[in-house]
Amino acid sequence: MAPQNEEYETAALEATDAPAGVPTERLDVRDLGPPKPLKRTLERLTDLSDDTVFVQVNDRAPQHLYPKLDDRGYEYETVEFESAVVTVIWRA
Repeated sequence: MAPQNEEYETAALEATDAPAGVPTERLDVRDLGPPKPLKRTLERLTDLSDDTVFVQVNDRAPQHLYPKLDDRGYEYETVEFESAVVTVIWRA
């Protein structure tokens, strides 16, 4: 059985240097074609407080997202699983 979204989120959060014990938001973009994952992720990030950790579940590493996160001052790490790629994003 494939892990559920919550299991991906928990495993990815534990595998990264993201802050613990803070609110999290999740967005599953596996079923969206480009450029929707990038656009929706950036839109959601603008609505979050600085202490919230954002978890994007995707079917591939979001290569085009990384420079945009760098430009906006976010920290991030990507963890690859068998059937999902999870990028954890937080404010430095």
